[in-house]
Amino acid sequence: MSSTAFVSIGDLRKGRQAVSAVLQTVASGGCSTSAGAGKASCGSSDGPDDMPAEIWEKVKNHPCYSEEAHHHYARMHVAVAPACNIQCNYCNRKYDCSNESRPGVVSQKLTPDQAVKKVLAVASEIPQMTVLGIAGPGDALANPAKTFETFRRLQAQAPDIKLCLSTNGLALPQMVDEICRYNIDHVTITINMVDPAVGEKIYPWIFWDHRRVTGREAAEILHRQQMRGLEMLSARGVLTKINSVLIPGVNDEHLIEVNREVKKRGAFLHNIMPLISEAEHGTHFGLIGQRGPTARELKAVQDACMGGANLMRHCRQCRADAVGLLGEDRSEEFTLDKIAAMEVVYDLDKRRSYQQQVEAERQQQHVAKVEAQVAALEDGGGARTDDVDPGIKVLVAVATEGHGKVNQHFGHATEFQIYELSRGQATFVGHRRVDLYCQGGYGEDEQLPSILGAINDCHAVLVSKIGACPRDELKAAGIEPVDAYAHEFIEKAALAWFTSYRERIARGEVTHQPRGDAQIRQGAYIAAA
Repeated sequence: MSSTAFVSIGDLRKGRQAVSAVLQTVASGGCSTSAGAGKASCGSSDGPDDMPAEIWEKVKNHPCYSEEAHHHYARMHVAVAPACNIQCNYCNRKYDCSNESRPGVVSQKLTPDQAVKKVLAVASEIPQMTVLGIAGPGDALANPAKTFETFRRLQAQAPDIKLCLSTNGLALPQMVDEICRYNIDHVTITINMVDPAVGEKIYPWIFWDHRRVTGREAAEILHRQQMRGLEMLSARGVLTKINSVLIPGVNDEHLIEVNREVKKRGAFLHNIMPLISEAEHGTHFGLIGQRGPTARELKAVQDACMGGANLMRHCRQCRADAVGLLGEDRSEEFTLDKIAAMEVVYDLDKRRSYQQQVEAERQQQHVAKVEAQVAALEDGGGARTDDVDPGIKVLVAVATEGHGKVNQHFGHATEFQIYELSRGQATFVGHRRVDLYCQGGYGEDEQLPSILGAINDCHAVLVSKIGACPRDELKAAGIEPVDAYAHEFIEKAALAWFTSYRERIARGEVTHQPRGDAQIRQGAYIAAA
């Protein structure tokens, strides 16, 4: 579907001109945020009116580069790159593992031939799968022969699928020509520091120029290569996403500087992810007790970076063999033995037809979102809420199975999507993984405390259905359970609830109170910015 099919606020508000922010595309091809207007340009939450048409074509159905697309389109990773040229203190690559969901973990390593067969099988069964990435389990560019052979064959056999790779950046400058040769439009670089003094706390060694290099020298070489590679990709028009792992006490405040520096060099998105450091994973940080950030600490750092490179907040830190929508993993449906028994027919016309249906549903979501924004602005400006603080912001948790709708039972949720609501605006700010409440058809009350802890800064939780016991527990914890908007699009439901919330405040039925510890450390991060 072309970008002209999307409906703008101006289309829906007859006689009013929609106000769009000035596009701030840097000369190198990167994108930024207008701090004054508070409006992102070329960000993951933006649409066709916010960026050049050629960039929109690259991101519109890429679930990692477009927040809206991640509700509707799937991706897959193929594990053809086992070797790595650096060691990270948060990494422990595991093979033949189906029990962990984190980067570097795979159930099966693949040859390029096996990878191509798997991609074609998945694409024939999941026609909304639009993106193929090589993200490990090592480093894509430390395995160039396997990586580019896979891309070469897929470019010929599945020309409609976008090709991506992830890298630590050490070998990136030498590989830019090869990346462009195969029309790889999206590259993710993991950049955790721009100060080698910070880097040496994260990377014990790199393998460079046929030798192992350690300490500050290793961090200096890695930093130099990462910056050079990013600049080269930006100059060639390749969209770059920067992944940064937030490590409390190591690089948390430093990530604000990382954000500034990657923006200067043309980064399209900056994805700040929480450290995963359970001891059972066997990583150095896990074994020494280095904790990961809380959800509130993560959000505080992300918020402090607003005004720099645009932020991606919907990342799921996928396995290196993930298949399906973000937040789900269907890789067990496509093991090599199961693929061998499949009759694989790669029908390009069928895939395009199905994706047209997906775009129609996506358009419905977009229209519902814009209509809800307009309704919220108009209702919120009435006499009923004149005395309500217009600057009120709250978080709500949403249970969803995808398609951008409130369509999941509370007891079936293994994660909640978190939206920040203000007058006329519903902004996705992240997701929170939780323990499954319903197990074997019954609610497990012992799981409720951990669920409540995960969303204790939210004023409400939007679900398709909820049982009496968790409903009462949520109310007792000051979190409003809401099932009145079942199967509505998320933004429409969230803004309708927020309008109702403001009206209840105006009538004196509720008193607005901030919740949770979201602001405890934010002041320090903002001061550092």
